[in-house]
Formats: sequence, structure tokens, C-alpha cells
Amino acid sequence: MTEKATGTESRREASRAEGGVQSIMRALTILDRLAECDDGLTLTELAKSVALPPSSAHRILTTLQRQRFVRFEPATMSWLVGVQAFVVGNAFVRSRDMVPLAVPHMRRLMTKTGETVNFFMLDGEEVMCMAQIQSQQMVRAISRPGGGVEMHRSAAGKAILAHMEEEDIVGIVERNGLPRYTEHTIVTTDALRLELANIRQRGFAVDNEEFSLGLRCIAAPIFDEAGTVHAAISLAGPASRITENRIDALGEMVALCGKIVTSEIGGRARR
Repeated sequence: MTEKATGTESRREASRAEGGVQSIMRALTILDRLAECDDGLTLTELAKSVALPPSSAHRILTTLQRQRFVRFEPATMSWLVGVQAFVVGNAFVRSRDMVPLAVPHMRRLMTKTGETVNFFMLDGEEVMCMAQIQSQQMVRAISRPGGGVEMHRSAAGKAILAHMEEEDIVGIVERNGLPRYTEHTIVTTDALRLELANIRQRGFAVDNEEFSLGLRCIAAPIFDEAGTVHAAISLAGPASRITENRIDALGEMVALCGKIVTSEIGGRARR
């Protein structure tokens, strides 16, 4: 084989490899878009949202469908996330020992309080709901597992922020700001620092209608073996039931649940 032929073949190999990476990135982008839409997307909607020709999007979708990562709903002509995506995602949850260890204690907390209990984990500069035990009440608070929330306006986020290093807190605030969502949202650094100090003192955080009017949440940190906080247990319900008079009592129950889960995973609170 001549040197020229060898060079041509190498370029072809590189081109095929680049094309393969591009196809994988497109497939992952499509999965991300479908994960954001509970009701799915039509081919036209999906192709437009990922900036692909419908023919290219359809080719990727049919490949993903064969592997059960997506499914097609004929009644609505929509594409949705498939069961294999859940299987892969659930493997991540299983790899985090905290989630399965926390669930029985979350269930007991829900039974005692009658309110929805969530397990949140730090995800970049947001907190993400990883597991949920729903209240049996007709009116209840529901956070979709997998959804991210800004830290300054959630009880779970503030419970984690309270135990982060000062420079990390400053960095998060500088990059993301403190946008207002309700009249109760914390929007100044001074107010946030005071709030975090109060959280450290009493052992739990409160979202007092800061995320959404009519909703209150109470959260407690979960420490790992190094005394670092990456997760929190959160209790959520309507403000009409989680009244200000009940916050301290419920907060003690949530804090105790956080301590139990911390112990279960071999964690320890910083002194």
C-alpha cells in the first residue's frame, strides 16, 4: 500500500469516528429534550428543538426505539422516553447508596407528618429531586424526580448551602444571582447569610413560600463520611397545613430523619 493510500484511509477512519461521535451527541440531545416533556414531542417539534432535519431526527429515533430508549405513541403521534432510559438512569440511583437507604426513613416521616417527603442531591449549582414519597392527602406537594431547583429559594438548597464553604457560596451567588420568584424569596446576600446562620443553629431550613406561594418546605442536611453535605431530606406541603406554629415541631422531625440517614450511610456532622 502506498503512502498516499494509507493517508487517505486514515482520513476516512477519522471521518467515520467523527461522524460516530456526532451521531451519539445528537442522540443524547434528543433524549434530553424528550426527558423535559412529559407528554412527548412530535417528530416536527423534536426536530425543530434540536435543530435537525426531520429525516435525520427520525433516523436517530428509530435507532433509539430499537434499543427501547424511546417509544412512539401512535394516538398522539408523539415520541417519548422509553423504558431502557429508566433502566440506565435507575442504575445511577442504585450506585448512590444514600437513596435506597433513605427511602424507608422517608416513608416513615411521610406517615408521621402526612406530607410529601423528598430526597434532594446537589447537582452542580442546583438541587435535584432524586426520590419522593408522596403524601396521601388530596392536596399535596409534588416535585418531579429529576427536576432541578435554584438553591437560594428551596429548603433543601439552603440546607446544603448552609454547610458549604464561604467562597463556594459567594461563587454560586455571583454566577447565578438571587432572582426573585415570590415576595418572600431571599434576594440579598446579607439576608442569605443571616438565613444560613439560622439554619446551622437550629438544624433545619425552611422555604417559607419562597419557591411558590402557598407552599412551605422544611429540609435537613445529610452529611457524608467527610462531614460534607451533598444531600437533604425535605418535607413539603401546603402552607395551610404546614403552618408557622407547626414549623418547629416538623423541623425537629425532619432534622432527626436527616441525622438517621446520615448515620445509615456512615456520615458524620461537622463539629
